[in-house]
Amino acid sequence: MELSHTDKNGKANMVDVGHKPNQIREASATGFIRLLPQTVKLIRDNQMKKGDVLTIAEIAGIQAAKRTPELIPLCHTLMLTKVDVKAALCDNGVEVKSYAKCIGQTGVEMEALTAATVALLTIYDMCKAVDKQMVIERVELIEKTKKDID
Repeated sequence: MELSHTDKNGKANMVDVGHKPNQIREASATGFIRLLPQTVKLIRDNQMKKGDVLTIAEIAGIQAAKRTPELIPLCHTLMLTKVDVKAALCDNGVEVKSYAKCIGQTGVEMEALTAATVALLTIYDMCKAVDKQMVIERVELIEKTKKDID
């Protein structure tokens, strides 16, 4: 298997996607942060000192998706047409789902994964004063699609 981000000498290389056609690209990712029951209750009751944890995490995730090429060195800059991040409170933590869409020559999976990860990190940051046992887990790509523009 050949890696796409290395040149013939094995050095890091940004892939040239200029020859690829513009297509509708979509990706979804998910992740979870395990929290103590009392932390879940504080979030549910909107009693965290830093504010509305779920809404702030969703906004942070959207901002992160837009900045992915600044964070991941070999990512292409994409004109995102849609980013959505939803944080849902569960009995034992928060599940984050993200979605990214663009019309472009390369996929948006890194943007979806970055959105989910930064949303989870935001929850961690907002809850770290009250929960020393948080665990971020299961950050994964759910789906990646591309289709021709009609």
